Amino acid sequence: MRILVTNDDGIDSEGLHVLARAMGVHGEVTIVAPDDEYSGASAALGAIHRIQPEVHRAQVTGVEVAWAVSGPPALCVMFARLGAFGPPFDLVVSGINPGVNVGRSVYHSGTVGAALTARAGGISGVAVSQAVEGFGVEGQGWDEMLRGQLWQDAAEVASVVVGGLLAGSPRAPVVVNVNVPNLAVKDMAGWQRTAIGRIPPRVISEAGLEPKLGHPGTFRVAMKWGDAVSLPEGTDGGAIERDLVSVTLLGALTDVDAWLDVSAEEAVRPTIGAALDGLFASSGSTGR
Repeated sequence: MRILVTNDDGIDSEGLHVLARAMGVHGEVTIVAPDDEYSGASAALGAIHRIQPEVHRAQVTGVEVAWAVSGPPALCVMFARLGAFGPPFDLVVSGINPGVNVGRSVYHSGTVGAALTARAGGISGVAVSQAVEGFGVEGQGWDEMLRGQLWQDAAEVASVVVGGLLAGSPRAPVVVNVNVPNLAVKDMAGWQRTAIGRIPPRVISEAGLEPKLGHPGTFRVAMKWGDAVSLPEGTDGGAIERDLVSVTLLGALTDVDAWLDVSAEEAVRPTIGAALDGLFASSGSTGR
């Protein structure tokens, strides 16, 4: 089992390192991640005629092979699928992203975009994101707000989900979007299979142009944030608000073989569920 681990926060992200080490129990891990911040990149590759990124080796404690790429996470996945980093990969795991990817932020997330790109190339993908305390907005948490991140607990949940996915042996590639509260596993309320909500916990409410002083005809875009909202139970964001792990299987674009996608998702639902049930039973957590 060859596992590619990537992210959209860059090769130096602590969440990436913790996740990659956690994946070692499932197979041979290779990190291929952007060399810089690419949050919000979705599944972007860049202009095809200009795709000539630089690649260099990186050092990550506990991971034998790591590469940094001057491009977005989806491009990292595409090049890996095409053989740039060795034999074919069997699974792509993306994260751990600081800040949940729920609601419409799923469309824009580079973390999720990497997993979607994996599926487009015939490989299952798992996207892992973790809530940031006091920061319920679209996008990333600020550095000073990441000091209290319980990366190890999110990685433990991610490892259990990956184990359940592999046990399900899907006949077609699937994408699992996992969002984890920033809590110790023992303090989480359990897990829930969720639908994608319409909005994240807090959204950009307004954007306007402000003149840039000393530069006539040039403007900056100023954004305002709306108030935090309470999200419906059963949605990905609603689960996080209730201290539940949110697990969402993201549907594929349909074609004549769409039944394979449905069959694959149905195969992994019970095995992922059983794995998470086992995790929270052993931790003493209740609720689902």
